[in-house]
Amino acid sequence: LAEVEADARRVGLKPEALAPAELARLLPTGAVHQGVALLADPLEPVALDTFAAASGGVLVMLDQVTDPQNVGAVFRSAAAFGARGVVLQERHAPALSGALAKAAAGATDRIAHARVVNLSRALESLTAAGWRTVGLDGDATQSLGEVLDRRPTVLVLRSEARRVGKEC
Repeated sequence: LAEVEADARRVGLKPEALAPAELARLLPTGAVHQGVALLADPLEPVALDTFAAASGGVLVMLDQVTDPQNVGAVFRSAAAFGARGVVLQERHAPALSGALAKAAAGATDRIAHARVVNLSRALESLTAAGWRTVGLDGDATQSLGEVLDRRPTVLVLRSEARRVGKEC
């Protein structure tokens, strides 16, 4: 405990010792911890214009992907493959906390994200700034490797429960 407190003070944090029951009461139900928790400010989204102004790379846009673990996995993959950022819907995407952050394995701190109300308008804005859109489909005739080149590209991933032309 003394080492954790010393390390925390070294980086400007103010540690506070709590009884295990009190710590558990402050955390969400089922939260996994080893007796240490950190209260941090929420991750703030960037403006979509921040991405639009970029000169290249890949953005990942999520269309009503609501499962926090899936969104976390997308963040993790996007960071691993060098994407510039992730675009999420304001209303149909989970908050960047809890299970999502755990599934992202730290990627939510490494890759920027934007929240938008309307994906169609966001795509129009990005297209006007020189980005092209690529939708992923399991029945596609080209692989992602064949499609990606040096042009700025927005990869659009749809909901895990929706298929084109079908209701689930």
